[in-house]
Amino acid sequence: MSSTTTGILVPPHISALKAYEPGLSSEEIKRRYGLERVVKLASNENPLGSSPQAVQRAREALTSLARYPTGGLALRRKLAELYSVSVDNVIAGSGSEGIISNIVRTFLSDEDEVLTTDAAFLGFQVLARGRGVAYRTVPYRNWHYDLTALADAINPKTKLVYLANPNNPTGTFFTRQAFEQFHKRVPERVLILLDEAYYEFGVVEQSYPDSMHYRFDNVITLRTFSKAYGLAGARVGYGFAHDDLISVLLKVKLPFEPSGPSEAAALGALEDREFMLRSVANNARGLAYLTRSLREMGFDVVPSAGNFVMIVLHDEQQAKAMFQSLLERGVIIRPLTTTGLPNCLRISVGTPEENEFFIQTLSLVTGTGN
Repeated sequence: MSSTTTGILVPPHISALKAYEPGLSSEEIKRRYGLERVVKLASNENPLGSSPQAVQRAREALTSLARYPTGGLALRRKLAELYSVSVDNVIAGSGSEGIISNIVRTFLSDEDEVLTTDAAFLGFQVLARGRGVAYRTVPYRNWHYDLTALADAINPKTKLVYLANPNNPTGTFFTRQAFEQFHKRVPERVLILLDEAYYEFGVVEQSYPDSMHYRFDNVITLRTFSKAYGLAGARVGYGFAHDDLISVLLKVKLPFEPSGPSEAAALGALEDREFMLRSVANNARGLAYLTRSLREMGFDVVPSAGNFVMIVLHDEQQAKAMFQSLLERGVIIRPLTTTGLPNCLRISVGTPEENEFFIQTLSLVTGTGN
């Protein structure tokens, strides 16, 4: 055990963690470098903002702040209706990370092991390592999940396998056939956590699978309102699973999450399908533009089905230099050192104007034309 300056003992697995660092804000960078314009393409947020209907529903819910929320029951019922499942198959929480936290707390014991890929979604890394269980990974195969290697790596202690589809930070995805072949090799006692935070963007790919069309008893599907629905600040996520799994999760989740205004915003967002589809269309155009432009400039761009692209550079030094040069000129992107990919940078899709500003600024920084 290690101790803090107060003398309070802290478990080694907690001491070894690094706190999650949120993306830099535009206001902070404006002050730091004396800039008038800053474009933030770092946090995979919705560049179109939020649905007006979602904002209105949240505003109306503010009149009931003196009352406790119901733990997302109205949202669970609406999602059950939309996806033709029982409300007992649905859970809602404070973002998909909030539900991941509940899954880690609920199903992992001290001797269990977690299995995933190298450089998995940072939020999962922090939550799983914070539980103090063994955390094992296998390398990517051409920036994709190596499902064969993951299946080979399962041992008697493996309790949970984490898969993100599309994956963050690489943007790659696996097909239904690949997943079903993988699932056949996974023991029933092993829980598969299928994180589909970028589902609405990935589903436009012809071979991208919708896990709601192939349900398995040991799979929990997670989705979020943070991306396509533009509610990152509201922190609302949801999940689908066998009712036995959901019933256990409901025993340990915080009883009043999501908050009342957040749940109201999510319900409003579901009603505004036009906004969500407009967000997906903007992303498809922006993703194509960024991918094409970056490749024309000579960058190694990983094909993405999310709302971002990842570029692979020669080394960490080049990645740091490019990130800093862009930052000083008013473009915020995401370095991936803390994720485990120090030679990579991730760029979120913005509005057409933001995407063009990024490419123009990058051309100045690198001396390359587009």
